[in-house]
Amino acid sequence: MRIIIIGAGVVGVTTAWYLTKDGHQVTVLDAAPGPAEGASFGNAGGVCPGFAGPWAAPGMPLKALRWMFTPGAPLRIRPRPDPAQWRWLAAFLRNCTASRFAANKERMQRSAHYSKACLVELREELGLDYDNAALGVLQVFATAQEMEGARRSAEVLKRLEIPHRLLTPAEIAGIEPALAASGVPLSGGLHLTGDETGDSHLFTLRLTERLKSAGCDFRFNTAVTALDQADGRITGLRTGRGEVLSADGYVLATGSRAPDLLAPLKVNVPVYPVKGYSLTADILDDGLAPRSSVMDEHSKLMITRLGRRIRAAGVAELAGHDERLDRRALAAITRRVEALFPGAADYAASRHWCGFRPMTPDGPAIVGRSGHDNLYLNIGHGSNGWTQACGTGRVLGDVISGRQPAIAL
Repeated sequence: MRIIIIGAGVVGVTTAWYLTKDGHQVTVLDAAPGPAEGASFGNAGGVCPGFAGPWAAPGMPLKALRWMFTPGAPLRIRPRPDPAQWRWLAAFLRNCTASRFAANKERMQRSAHYSKACLVELREELGLDYDNAALGVLQVFATAQEMEGARRSAEVLKRLEIPHRLLTPAEIAGIEPALAASGVPLSGGLHLTGDETGDSHLFTLRLTERLKSAGCDFRFNTAVTALDQADGRITGLRTGRGEVLSADGYVLATGSRAPDLLAPLKVNVPVYPVKGYSLTADILDDGLAPRSSVMDEHSKLMITRLGRRIRAAGVAELAGHDERLDRRALAAITRRVEALFPGAADYAASRHWCGFRPMTPDGPAIVGRSGHDNLYLNIGHGSNGWTQACGTGRVLGDVISGRQPAIAL
């Protein structure tokens, strides 16, 4: 089949890999000048199936309300005269029950662990290097209440048979020695021993080069403006260059912009942009830098070592596609990472970034058929896009190629 994939982020490019490997003739389109220029560019760097789970959880509505009035809070809701935002928030609240949280977490865990296995297989097959490491991810807690939550999380991990280890404050430095120099008091930790780290932007660049060698066609600086339909099928797509391109099948992997293309087709997807921020700083002192990745529960900040760099990412802001960098948010991230890892990196020369996580209100991504015979979706991965990209790409490749996927989503 001739297949056009719209979107060259980590999700779109991994989908292209599995379809090209199946013998399909694949073209990937993206409005950006290169691959992984959107949400895949500056994310936290964790491949974290152990953490995969929905943001919609019992107790979250009260937390979100309190954070609205807390400077430097990890979640910011900025109400706008936008019906999509209010519909998304209403659906989010409906999913904050114990039963829905449990069902959504199970779906996300299944997808994330399968995806990590697919990533390892792909990496070994192609010999890819993307500043990756497999040293686990450490979650740290600052209060007794947070540590109690960690014990509840550990019970869930135990039931799901996910390798993990609860740590006392004295044991934390055994996993991340640099935290011994931290000025932040910690009440304990949770080590997810099977989780990994890596630069999703670098991974996508390397995989794009392999795909080009395998005959996959990439067209950058090519924005898709509309999809044409007739009799329940997509008949072609229109680009900002005035072109009309056609194929046998179409895959939408455009992240938070997917609703813009789907709405005219009367395909309504509950995907909303949740803005996140990151800073990247060059390491100055190996002994003061993290070995792997640290998830600071108190600030909801993930700090990851990527080769000779530290990436610190956090904040969740619901304000539409507002591309402005909030200096207060970046200052809060800088203060926290410096407190946890003082002297580790050249924080004064940090590179700053923001991007839009394509969030669904319940948590799981939207993967599969769209309701149009030849239009497929791989969208809505939220903050788990890097973690779940290989798995959802492979599942969708199976669906398009007529095979039964290894897991059900």
